[in-house]
Amino acid sequence: MLPDGNRQSNIERFSGYEDTYDRYRPSAPQEVVNILTGYLQQKPGLVLDIGCGTGLSTFIWGNHAHSIVGVEPNDDMRGKAEAKLNSLHLQETDGSIRFMSGYSNQLKFPDGAADLITCSQSFHWMEPVSTLAEVARVLRPGGVFAAYDCDWPPTASWQSEKAYVELLSNADKLLQERQAQQDQALKRNKESHLANILHSGAFRYAREIVFHNRELCDGERYFGLALSQGGIQTVLKLGLPDLDEEIHRFKELVKEHFQDRSLEVLFSYRMRIGIK
Repeated sequence: MLPDGNRQSNIERFSGYEDTYDRYRPSAPQEVVNILTGYLQQKPGLVLDIGCGTGLSTFIWGNHAHSIVGVEPNDDMRGKAEAKLNSLHLQETDGSIRFMSGYSNQLKFPDGAADLITCSQSFHWMEPVSTLAEVARVLRPGGVFAAYDCDWPPTASWQSEKAYVELLSNADKLLQERQAQQDQALKRNKESHLANILHSGAFRYAREIVFHNRELCDGERYFGLALSQGGIQTVLKLGLPDLDEEIHRFKELVKEHFQDRSLEVLFSYRMRIGIK
């Protein structure tokens, strides 16, 4: 049974494109580990990564925590994470990483069990009041909560970036007009994350941290990043042709900029933390 505060439409938004998501989205950068371990001032015992998707923000903790659990309610996304964990390359984790089905406001862990709880690209899909109350319950005193996101799009030509932003915006508008209301996902404002943490009253200190990560990217990946966005994927799953020409134009702009080259792009991150 779906716990109060959760929306089935938010969970189902991520069904059916786990391979695309995992192939093109960035893994959480090492700076996440550096920042959060620095605030904790020790190697964490238990890290919970809630709304972990395909594990792109979970596996980074493999050598930096004693136990890591990715919590993800979407079966397709969690299945991809588990398949990666079971691959030969990741057998070195020695059981320190595992994944489980669950919800942000109904975590199957005792009070004070976790040192760190993270939400990477996911907190805006969660009901914040009940989620933060549950986070506060499961965190130990002095534990750290972090909700972090990267800005879309990463750097490229201004023409490619402009087309990327417009494509995502037009996908969202199209879904508002053409998708049944009960099937529409509810995306909350990321700019409210810090205020929600402060207003919860559960944390003795809270702040926002901005940092950047540089990665190599070719045209295929940059185009794939746009296609990995849930709004565009939903339009495609619904079989709506309205964005076909715009997607093609965006692809051509990306191709013109990258010209079969791998170029350095900048992902900008915003992390909101709370210290219990």
